[in-house]
Amino acid sequence: MADARIPTIDLLPWLSGDPGARADLARTVDRALQRAGFLLVTGHGVDPGLRTRIRAAARAFFLLPAEAKRAYAARVGGRGWLGPGAEANGYSEGTETPPDLKESLTFATHEPFADPAVNAEWYAPNVWPAEVPRLRPLCEEYLARMAVLQRHLLALLGHSLGLEPDFFTRHLDHPTYGFNINWYPGREVTGEPLPGQFRIGPHTDFGTVTVLDRQAGRGGLQVCTDDDGWADAPYDPAAFTVNIGDLMARWTGDRWRSGRHRVLPPPADAPAEELTSLVYFGECTPGTLVESVPAPVGRVAYPPVDSHVYLREKLDSITVG
Repeated sequence: MADARIPTIDLLPWLSGDPGARADLARTVDRALQRAGFLLVTGHGVDPGLRTRIRAAARAFFLLPAEAKRAYAARVGGRGWLGPGAEANGYSEGTETPPDLKESLTFATHEPFADPAVNAEWYAPNVWPAEVPRLRPLCEEYLARMAVLQRHLLALLGHSLGLEPDFFTRHLDHPTYGFNINWYPGREVTGEPLPGQFRIGPHTDFGTVTVLDRQAGRGGLQVCTDDDGWADAPYDPAAFTVNIGDLMARWTGDRWRSGRHRVLPPPADAPAEELTSLVYFGECTPGTLVESVPAPVGRVAYPPVDSHVYLREKLDSITVG
């Protein structure tokens, strides 16, 4: 994948406030999100050691016996453990794939919301595994850092469209961010992949912006573009992989594309390969009305949608069974 399509951007010039540096960065972001919907982002200031410690704690949970993990079982979009066979992300785009070859721990915001129905749907308490008590403080520290990073990214995205600085960030007074720790074990755990089966099937993300901390692997992330089809995503261990989702694409009137991607199955030539991804889904406040930005910025005028009605429909679409 050419760097011109998925460039690495340094966030420090944006944070410096220099107008010229911000303008250059905005042009790069706009071009990249039109082409592939993906960026690599450095200068974010998140300690790599924190990410390493989260992976180690999560792995201790994933290696527990299945009966211990089942005590934390959750539905897709909930809080807790999603076991093997719970999701098939390809369903969201109408691709009939076997269930994804992964397990996940899922956490999200839990601060109470005024509307009791919305509170019950999107702000349920997190479920922290008692067997791995160190996981909670690590994840809470990480999520606090992600919330700050999300705000910086959305301010940059608004600027890149030539919109007012708070065009997106004013919808972050009570965001429903989510956090998945995805474990992709080797074939000794998953067995032989079925035809058309992936660690995560081909899909686009559903919401506004996704911040991914991933590990490189032969059975790793691929991105699809019009020019190249499927190709391995570029990797930089110092960078987060950032992509926009369907809601943001609608918001921009399809100026920016929701990046289509997948995670390959455990490779036959490295069957024991094991990877763990930390995936932060940055969302807005429930009830946000997402209306397409008009021309000349936007290119398609979608009907307005309630952000979280849209998200729930998408989450339900990938639930197996």
